Parts: sequence; structure tokens; C-alpha cells
Amino acid sequence: MNIYKKMESIKTIENQKLVWTNISKPNKKGMDFLKSNFNFHELDLRECPPPIQRPKLTDRNRYLFMILQFPIYNEKTRRIDANEVDFFISADYVVTINDGKLAPLQNFFKECQTDERILQETFQNTYMLLYMILNKLLLYCFPMLNHVRWDIDAIEKKLFINFDKESVREILNIKRNMVNFRKSMQAHKNVFKKLTIKSAKFDTPDTFDPYFVELVEHTKEIWDLLENYKESINALYETHESLVNFRLSNIMKTLTIFSVIVFPLTLLAAIFGMNTIGGMPFIDSSNGFWGVIAMMTMGMVTMFVYFKKKKWL
Repeated sequence: MNIYKKMESIKTIENQKLVWTNISKPNKKGMDFLKSNFNFHELDLRECPPPIQRPKLTDRNRYLFMILQFPIYNEKTRRIDANEVDFFISADYVVTINDGKLAPLQNFFKECQTDERILQETFQNTYMLLYMILNKLLLYCFPMLNHVRWDIDAIEKKLFINFDKESVREILNIKRNMVNFRKSMQAHKNVFKKLTIKSAKFDTPDTFDPYFVELVEHTKEIWDLLENYKESINALYETHESLVNFRLSNIMKTLTIFSVIVFPLTLLAAIFGMNTIGGMPFIDSSNGFWGVIAMMTMGMVTMFVYFKKKKWL
């Protein structure tokens, strides 16, 4: 028989003597509920509400306390941030505490409430339930990784066509998302390995070992993809820096050549602009102005031809 309880943000599913309690956006009532119904250690309860804690697994004899972080994507800001889920695990129950933003966790809880087949498959024992929850959360990471790859491919194509401030913003946004993604997943492999060892205390059958090995493999695959994407975006950032430096170098080269070409004009203009009337050539000639212009033009053309032969233009 399934018993569904609801108290504000606290929801519980009970089946075959196994209970899953999911607490979204924990408040004081939620913490009081945990204290009165489960008698969890004060140190563990203190680490449940925000801010985000470091991932870990603690053995309290009666239960295991586990903190994990999972990436979550904000479509409005296009930002990936870490989102914490706290687990209390024993042979009779699993308690999950989160802020309600992780869609796969909330959706899977609703599936267990509404689909009898999923409920029976999932609530075989504690570790099948835990495996299903973690598997859903890890599989949720792969579509985000696909989007990261698509963003990298898009910025790579754009980079060699038109690189501008928007390109820099896109690259930095991807680098920030990669950093946050990596911070979320960094400790998973070690925590899952510890969890596999600690599961023996709840008389978990050996047949469940491959399930947790699969979770470790998922984390390794995600981490390998993150490493590849990190190298790709770093290479794109370095390429962008090289293109920017190349453009600046060309601009400086053009300005330098232009300055040298007009140097004869500036020099002659300065010389003939002196207030020394006596001895200044062309000053008494009716065509003196055009003579000076001819000299300036000749000097400019000479410099231009010189740079052209050197293939600097």
C-alpha cells in the first residue's frame, strides 16, 4: 500500500517498508521535522540549508550522510551553477534535501508517486532507490554537456569569420560554465567509491555492485568530457588572443608606415614654415609654393615605393 504525505515542502512516499522523504526549500519546520522524526546528528542538520557545502560522505553508524553537488542551467542568464542535494541514507529510508530547482529529482519523485511500475522497480531496497535517484541526476548532466559542446562549436565558427567583443563574452561565459560544472562534479567519483564500500553495512546484495560501478563510470565519462571541453575552450581563447594580437600588430604596422610616408611632408612643411626670410629657397619665386608641393609629393612617393618593394604594404 502506498501512503503519500504532504506538509508544505515535505513530501513522503512509503512502499514495502521503505520510505523516501523529499524536502524542497528546507526551512525551520523542515529541520524540526527531521529532528523529531529521524533524530539526525546536529552537525549534519547544520550543513543541510544553504550555503553550498563541499561534497562528502559521513558514516554515522545508524545512517550515512552524503552531500553532492549537481550542475543546473539557467536559461535566462545562460549560466551553469552548482546545486546541492543532501542525502540521509539508511536501510529503511532515504531523505533528500534540496532547493527544488533540480528538475530530474522533482520529476522522478512525481513518477514514483503516479506510476505503480516505476514505484515497484525503484523501492526494492534502499540502494536501488538511491541508485535510481543518482542515475537520474547524472544523466541530466549529459544534455548540458551537449549544449556546452554546441556553444564551443558555434563560437569556433564565429571566431574565424568575425571576432569582436561578443566573441570574447561568449568565450568567457563558456569558461565560467565549465569552471562551475567541474566544481560540481569534481568529488563525485571519490564519494561514489566510498558509498560502494559503506553500502555493505546495510547488507546490500553483491548483485547491486554493478549499479554503483555504473555511477562511477558515469562520473568518469562526464569528467573526461569536461576535460576535453576545457582544452577546447582554452585553445579557442588562445586563438582569439592570437587573432586580436595579429590585428593590433597590423594596425600598428599600418600606422607606422603611414607616419613614415608622411614624414617628408611634415619635415618640409616645418622647414618652409620657419620665419627666416633671407636665404629661404623658393621664397621669391612666383612658383615657389608649387615647388615645395612637388618636393613633398616626391618624398612621399619615394617612401611609398620603398615600402612597396619591401612588401610591407
